[in-house]
Amino acid sequence: MHRRQGRSGSRQRPSERMRELMRLGAERALNAPPQWLKELDEATLSPENMKVIAEDPVLAAAMRRTNHANLIHWAAANVRDPGAPVAANLSPEAIGIARDLVRRGVNEAALNAYRTGQNAAWLRWMSIAFELTSDPDELRELLDLSARSISSFIDATITGISTQMAAERDELTRGTHAERREVVALILDGAPISPQVAARRLGYRLDQDHRAAVVWSDEAGLDPGSLERAADALARTSGAPRPLTVVASAATLWVWLPGGTEPDLEQVRSATQRLPGVRIALGSTGRGVDGFRRGHLDALETQRMLARLGAEQRIVTFDMVRLVSLVTQDPEGADQFVKHTLGDLETASPELRNTLLTFLDEGCNAARTATRLHTHRNTLLRRLARAEELLPRPLKHNRVHVAVALEVLRWRKPGT
Repeated sequence: MHRRQGRSGSRQRPSERMRELMRLGAERALNAPPQWLKELDEATLSPENMKVIAEDPVLAAAMRRTNHANLIHWAAANVRDPGAPVAANLSPEAIGIARDLVRRGVNEAALNAYRTGQNAAWLRWMSIAFELTSDPDELRELLDLSARSISSFIDATITGISTQMAAERDELTRGTHAERREVVALILDGAPISPQVAARRLGYRLDQDHRAAVVWSDEAGLDPGSLERAADALARTSGAPRPLTVVASAATLWVWLPGGTEPDLEQVRSATQRLPGVRIALGSTGRGVDGFRRGHLDALETQRMLARLGAEQRIVTFDMVRLVSLVTQDPEGADQFVKHTLGDLETASPELRNTLLTFLDEGCNAARTATRLHTHRNTLLRRLARAEELLPRPLKHNRVHVAVALEVLRWRKPGT
């Protein structure tokens, strides 16, 4: 029952029956359950050549938004006009990911991830098709029609984004921000660039202490000025002169604070309350070129750890999470460690877990713990006794492991 090509070489309009099946299937795809979207995201971000994107919370979030936008775009088009060619998705999400990929030095090869996502979506679409009809001829025609539709749509989208990337790359080869990105990339890669030459091109001294930070947002529709205002708040509260800022993507700034002074985090938190969606990861303090590089890598690791655990804290320093970052490099191993160490305490109330963690942090001193938690001593002792009942092994023989496991839970979003 395949439709033959006409003399012009174009395919005829699908039959009304095929259009109806395409519309019904597209409606189901348009209301895809979260598990389908999760499978699509995992397929897109799991290939080895996508590691640089998967490990960057901002790029990964943008890729997920683009995945979902592509699915909605194709499905909505087939609800409106089933079986008709679907135009490329060059929405703000798609244009934004093109811009960010270029700014991170990622080339068009990364767009092959869309084809990987297409394969995952196709498996789900086939299951929909088999639910829509059991007639072999109808099924064959439906799969043929939808395969051509999806493939043509992805091809057109990749072509459009590639064109946008080329234009973005051309734009970024000019101007101050482009030069800064180029010099910083050389320093971070350990290229043999003279510190004096690098400092002159950056307008920033490298022979001093630095405190690196990453200022970002993984939310759509961010006001670009919010990142700059957050960077200014960092500099202002640390008493540092004008910081070095590099636009890493549309939603990410790399920042270096000269002098290495510790910013007042409470003041920064207060300032960023008016900047919803903005988050800050502060790296370590270091001197010279090595300190410039090391601090930045520590800030990036802090950012990645927050994404890995689904942590919701908005302003975090590397010193706060150094241990948890190491422990959670292997997420599955960290999970097993927490379960083995805490037993039933893992799923106990956050109040109970926080009480025990504070007690351990205060050197197992009940008086200091009660004062810090603003809790009556007897209440504290009852909570500690209950927490110990839930542990699989006596606390006195396992204090360090319990403290580390509780620290992991403190940063991990429930259900992650």
